[in-house]
Amino acid sequence: MMTERQALQRTVAVAGIVPIAAGLYGVVFGMNGLEAGLPDISADSHFRYLSGLLTGIGILFLTCVAGIEEKGRLFRFLTLVVVLGGLARLLGLWLTGVPSLTMLAALGMELGVTPLLCLWQARIAGRARDAAAIVETGAAPGTPAR
Repeated sequence: MMTERQALQRTVAVAGIVPIAAGLYGVVFGMNGLEAGLPDISADSHFRYLSGLLTGIGILFLTCVAGIEEKGRLFRFLTLVVVLGGLARLLGLWLTGVPSLTMLAALGMELGVTPLLCLWQARIAGRARDAAAIVETGAAPGTPAR
């Protein structure tokens, strides 16, 4: 039977592959991978740069899988970065209109899935701290020390 910690690890591993794949696609194909025609060279350069950052974010999420209960600070930082990007995407939606279904799915990952994974990681970390306290003191969490 899979533990909740293992379920989180597997979920983060699968979710981490999404930005890596999308980022690498953007790095390799640039804006031509999205639309027909030649993009502005500066815009394409910026797109490839941001795709590289996306790849890095995915790789960093994957580094959180091993020992996930101890990676809270990095996990929260990465979540903040992703949510800020999602808020920027949401602003773009409001200013310029509804993007493609793919971009809406990305928005769902950025403002929904990633924060939920962060909360799940915090839950697992808290349980690990409680278990360590029980082992260390021999008492239940919240029990006053003698």
